Amino acid sequence: MTIAVLYGGTRPNGNTETLTKKAIQGLDVEEIYLKDYLIKPIEDKRHAEEGFSEIDDDYNSIIDCILQHDILIFSTPIYWYSMSGTTKNFIDRWSQTLKDAKYPDFKNQMAQKKAYVIAVGGDNPYVKGLPLIQQFQHIFDFMGTSFEGYIIGEGNKPGEILQDTQALYAASKFQESIR
Repeated sequence: MTIAVLYGGTRPNGNTETLTKKAIQGLDVEEIYLKDYLIKPIEDKRHAEEGFSEIDDDYNSIIDCILQHDILIFSTPIYWYSMSGTTKNFIDRWSQTLKDAKYPDFKNQMAQKKAYVIAVGGDNPYVKGLPLIQQFQHIFDFMGTSFEGYIIGEGNKPGEILQDTQALYAASKFQESIR
């Protein structure tokens, strides 16, 4: 089983990244920092006669990468009670990939994968982060991807996640479950 981690945060060594690193410690993973790639926003042409236009950015290189893996871990801060804009922009582009002749089997390939979510927020995330988890559940259901679980942590200022013993415990249990 191969694993790719998609980091959606923009703060270097942020709380979500820190918690994710704890969860994947000792595992062989490919880490993808979405902030390091140019991913242009989608121009919705699902119903246009001409369809989607080719976009000159880094998005397809990320898709090519994740399609090689069996397990995807989406690591995102909870921003305004949802996933980060970086993560959302990436997932929005899936609409284009679903119609892209270069990826005729995209949905079926995604349906073969297992997915996890790791999210950290500062405003009661154990309750207010649940709609984010539900949002990912709907995304994975649509794609046929198996949603295997999630970790939510609480932290706002840099390093605060290290005070959330519940999230740190969940990260250690994650390591055991995925091996």
